[in-house]
Amino acid sequence: MAGKQDKAAAKEAAKARRAAAKARRGQIFEAFKVQRREDKALVPLMLLCLVGAAAVAFLLGLIWDVHWVLLPLGIAVGALLAVIVFGRRVQRNVYAKAEGQPGAAGWALDNLRGKWRLTQAVAGTTNGDMVHRVIGRPGVVLVAEGAPHRVKSLLAQEKKRVARVVGETPIYDVIVGNDEGQVTLRKLQSHLMKLPRNISTAQVDTLDGRLAALASRGAAMPKGPLPQGAKMRNIQRAMRRR
Repeated sequence: MAGKQDKAAAKEAAKARRAAAKARRGQIFEAFKVQRREDKALVPLMLLCLVGAAAVAFLLGLIWDVHWVLLPLGIAVGALLAVIVFGRRVQRNVYAKAEGQPGAAGWALDNLRGKWRLTQAVAGTTNGDMVHRVIGRPGVVLVAEGAPHRVKSLLAQEKKRVARVVGETPIYDVIVGNDEGQVTLRKLQSHLMKLPRNISTAQVDTLDGRLAALASRGAAMPKGPLPQGAKMRNIQRAMRRR
């Protein structure tokens, strides 16, 4: 009986994996179609990677007198390069569309890899300016998006609140934008990843617990960029309650 149940469970798991893989392939294909319509250079660049790598491998095979041996390797390398080009151009396109929209920085931070603790919109205004709090190995990072003359005061206020809780833990502040001294949306993740590691993983969890109470005072924001011209009624009500 147990053996039959195990087999049935294994079949269901395999079926779920196949369905997930099919869904991923569908998503990639849809992303390719959208990117191809908007980026006329995509297909030529991908073909250049594929054909170029194959040609180089074939020429090296002729020079080293191994003829066709290196050609399959060249095709594989070319295909990999084409996939990398596709991924980077899609990413650049996504960031370009998200840039300038309320909540874009929170969306970018939500995709951080590694042991990070994100609380979106811990402070904000009715104009869509907001500050997000990230806790990680560097310490506490406050990321602001919006009009610089407004978010600077938001950052200062939030920094004072956090400093009362975290003690000597380093606190970094970042303003997302394209002006001097700001960090662009596309480079936000890499900027955080380059910060020095000042605290341990256990301390990250401890800080997250200490600062959890502060999160409830922030404006509730949906994850990801809002549509252009989206209404901010929920944020306005939250700000009035504060």
